[in-house]
Amino acid sequence: MFPERFINRIQQQRYIDAESLLKALEAESPVSVRVNRSKWTGSPLRSTPVPWCSDGFYLGKRPKFTLDPLLHAGCYYPQEASGMFLGQVFKQVVQVHDGIRVLDLCGAPGGKATHLSSLIGAQGMLVANEVIRQRAYVLNENITKWGLSNAIVTQNDPSDFGFLHGFFDLILVDAPCSGEGMFRDEVAVNEWSVENGALCSERQRRILMDVWPSLRENGILVYITCTFNPGENEENIKWLISKQEAESVSIDISDYNGITEIDHDGILGYGFYPGKIKGEGLFISVLRKTGRQNIISERNKKGSDNKLTREERSVALDWTLFKEENLIKPGDTVFYFPGNNEDYNLLSKRLKMVSPGTRILTTKQNKHLPSHELAMSVSLKKNVFPSIDLDLPDSLSYLHRESIGPGNSEKGWNLISYWGVLLGFVNNIGNRLNNYYPVEWRIRMDPSSKVDKDAIVWDNSDLNLLNDLIDL
Repeated sequence: MFPERFINRIQQQRYIDAESLLKALEAESPVSVRVNRSKWTGSPLRSTPVPWCSDGFYLGKRPKFTLDPLLHAGCYYPQEASGMFLGQVFKQVVQVHDGIRVLDLCGAPGGKATHLSSLIGAQGMLVANEVIRQRAYVLNENITKWGLSNAIVTQNDPSDFGFLHGFFDLILVDAPCSGEGMFRDEVAVNEWSVENGALCSERQRRILMDVWPSLRENGILVYITCTFNPGENEENIKWLISKQEAESVSIDISDYNGITEIDHDGILGYGFYPGKIKGEGLFISVLRKTGRQNIISERNKKGSDNKLTREERSVALDWTLFKEENLIKPGDTVFYFPGNNEDYNLLSKRLKMVSPGTRILTTKQNKHLPSHELAMSVSLKKNVFPSIDLDLPDSLSYLHRESIGPGNSEKGWNLISYWGVLLGFVNNIGNRLNNYYPVEWRIRMDPSSKVDKDAIVWDNSDLNLLNDLIDL
């Protein structure tokens, strides 16, 4: 099933139990989710906790996530469990402060980016980047649904960040790799070759060197791959330290059985090997920048060119909990930017922004139209708009972008919710509700499908739904 040259190599790696690893890679992948505590207090029933993540849970089976409105509301994210260890790394090596700046360089589809968004707090700023255009839009969708409004999304090559000297306190490089840790997927096996691993190693070194100048002195770089290949892992970290002033940082793993510490001539890394841990294969290493770093001087304190009108400013502040100084208006749309004007002018000048923050409203013909991003944000003020709480079939119809009857809803803009969690806007024009769920995000799976018997059931679920699921 696995390439012979791969098997031969892992049999020689002293910290890998090749027999156990190969057997585990032939089994099904564990299914896990991470809950967004800013939106949801529940925990999945019939689940077990991920040891290193208090908000992470293993599920017994993979449900039809698409048919759960809580997924689209940003209440949780289906994320591979090994990757959730990022939270432990962050808590051990990063001191969170107001204005902390974090870069997730290879952010799509958004598992680690949404995790970082939760970790840095409301006053931090996350730049979530993805170089591939379509993947950048997927990243933006998941960041938007998470709803913490402390992130911007960019689509740039790593070299584009080189001008930001000393800008970031933390950089995550979840580097593209040969994918050996994902060998439960036949596609990953078929794409593997020794030559591809060598190409990945070269690309990873370029990425690290390109982004290194943007890390501040004493800043932290977290390097992650989903491969077991030393040439893409510890050897790359040793190479980087030979080129730059940096030190390897130790992580305390004493509370977590199965994680393997890798000591490569004093360079520390941590291996997650199926058969020893419940998750996919992962490598993680942490560096602290010790060399001096000049701070970028290409700045100005001038405000953004496109000013808000007094009415736009008033409406944005009436609708949200955002601070006035963080409001920007590129074009006809008002955004919340999670930084100051100086940062916005700097980043917008040099980076390609998919989203400069949370879209609040768009002004058209002197009317202020609320955005879907506003509905997703936890900073939307309560009771500003009337809300219509739908059951499961109607919620799925809404997410499928079907028409919904007006019922007893108020004229004008209404919020749609499911179990009290917001899904988006509709506009009651009298005889119908116009559905404003984003066209490009609508679910394509048949919403009339029966309730999935393996669906996630939460500990604060509707009792009738819970009984229906148990009976199936």
